[in-house]
Amino acid sequence: MSALHQGGCHCGALRYAFSAPLRDIAHCHCSICRRSTGGIVTTWISVPQTSFRWLAGRPREYASSASCTRYFCGQCGAHLALLTQLSPETLDVTVATLDEPELAPADRHIWVQSRLPWLHLDPQLPEEDQEIMG
Repeated sequence: MSALHQGGCHCGALRYAFSAPLRDIAHCHCSICRRSTGGIVTTWISVPQTSFRWLAGRPREYASSASCTRYFCGQCGAHLALLTQLSPETLDVTVATLDEPELAPADRHIWVQSRLPWLHLDPQLPEEDQEIMG
């Protein structure tokens, strides 16, 4: 049985929970994540869609590409999740919005061909030019 993990946005309007192991966690370096989150890197955890549920509020949606829909808070703007057609059975959740993000360290870097050249983060982790689906 997997532990229950919870998280939410900055203002508290959105809350979520999922019951899945804290694995398949990646630092994403793609330019779309940078522009949509405002961060220089976004760390995602992929969880089975069947294990995820919104506890409070209803997120706004944004189709950031033909294959990706992003979910964010309409009040504070926090970016909480991503659904990609590259892996439709999972939902990617921003580790930073977990109540206990310290429990979810990244295990790899993805989309490193887009990495900012001055960023040096977790250099011991494996790197993928794109995201390799498992």
